[in-house]
Amino acid sequence: MPAEGKTKSPQPPSRQADFAGHRTIQSVLHGVPEARTLRAALMETLLRGGVIVTCDAHDRVFEGDALVGDGRIRALGPDAAAHASNTPLRVIDARGCAVMPGLVQAHVHLCQVLFRGVADDLPLLAWLRERIWPLEAAHDPASLRASADLGLVELLRGGTTTVLDMGTVRHHDVVFEALRDAGVRAASGKAMMDAGDGVPAGLRETTAESLAESERLCARWHGAADGRLRYAFAPRFVLSCTEALLRETAVTARRYGALLHTHASEHPGERVAVRAALGEDDVDALARWGVAGPDTVLAHCVQVTDVQRAAMAAAGTRVAHCPSANLKLGSGVADVPAFLRAGVVVGLGADGAPCNNNLDAWVEMRHAGLLAKRNDDTTALPARDVVRLATIEGARALGIDGEVGSLEVGKRADVIVVELGGAHVEPGGGALARLAYAVQSRDVRHVMVDGRLLVRDRAVLSVDAERAVATARVELGRVLARAGL
Repeated sequence: MPAEGKTKSPQPPSRQADFAGHRTIQSVLHGVPEARTLRAALMETLLRGGVIVTCDAHDRVFEGDALVGDGRIRALGPDAAAHASNTPLRVIDARGCAVMPGLVQAHVHLCQVLFRGVADDLPLLAWLRERIWPLEAAHDPASLRASADLGLVELLRGGTTTVLDMGTVRHHDVVFEALRDAGVRAASGKAMMDAGDGVPAGLRETTAESLAESERLCARWHGAADGRLRYAFAPRFVLSCTEALLRETAVTARRYGALLHTHASEHPGERVAVRAALGEDDVDALARWGVAGPDTVLAHCVQVTDVQRAAMAAAGTRVAHCPSANLKLGSGVADVPAFLRAGVVVGLGADGAPCNNNLDAWVEMRHAGLLAKRNDDTTALPARDVVRLATIEGARALGIDGEVGSLEVGKRADVIVVELGGAHVEPGGGALARLAYAVQSRDVRHVMVDGRLLVRDRAVLSVDAERAVATARVELGRVLARAGL
């Protein structure tokens, strides 16, 4: 098998799919009516002839096949087809492509996708108070569903199969409905806000209301869709939450075995405001109040000190690194190599469309890798580690690395097929370097979650993409009118 740095040049995809002893179905290459996609999802699938990028403990990269059945990875390697049962076998020609784990984004805001392009060039607190909060307060269920659907089309086309999502305060059931229908894996939660300067009435809650609605959502959605969906208690950030809310949220989340997810130490202006309000930094206050530990994902963490980083590592607190959003909002650059040296688990996230302005995990990978080298250390965050941040380390941040994030026999079949033959990727280099620095979202050809094909030949099957775009345009106009912007 070739070494990672000696990946063979991609070959033209074949339209033939034929293995002796098995009935094959060329549905992926020739099209299947949408009514048959669920039945097709139950079939075994052979991803044939790709470069298998495992992201496992040994970072194995080799040419071969991957067999998927019953929602899990059944076999990997040149003899994978021999492990197929006698049921119909769907074959996907993956020659010239990387076959790798679906990408994991550890911090997104599906509720904000509708606001792409209408909150640009502002620092964090002004961005929130002048644009994002008034717009979120103007959401109704229809506009929120339109926002989520549009975001899911973009995520799926780019190969993201798992997200940790923070919603807005109201109507969060519709976000879960969109996640359920799209077929992605997700942890999500409504934003919790019982305090804060400039918070519009449509977002402000009492402490009791915030806790009660979060607990209701958790009871309904935690473990839904055969475990594909989970709840994440999501107090927005220290400046919009009381100490009482944060303390009680930590207790409640642990009672349900759910994640805790909040923003922390994002922007210099935010740090000044937090210190003025609390007399200490938010990461220190959050830790004192119980919002820390292996079940806690803190988004951003740009402003933390070495002492705070060590405390986070000791507690097991996870970090979601959002390089594009941090650059656009003028927040700075999180020191990811320092977090990794300290032993902190780090995943990647695009954050929200109004501060990015896309949800493209490949852009975040490239930015993460390049920004880590900004201080003349070209060995900081090499290509292998960049790819791991978007796969197995992101899964570890969400506490699901035993199920997804790497290609290993027995794990859930969250798999993407990524073309390596584009002019912007060729002619040489190993698969990991191509994936970290050159591949773009347009190179994602097929996407599976639990063995179900959600993207086929770059077309999203589980969400109507044209309708999502058209509906989003209409709903944005309505939200802007309701918000008076």
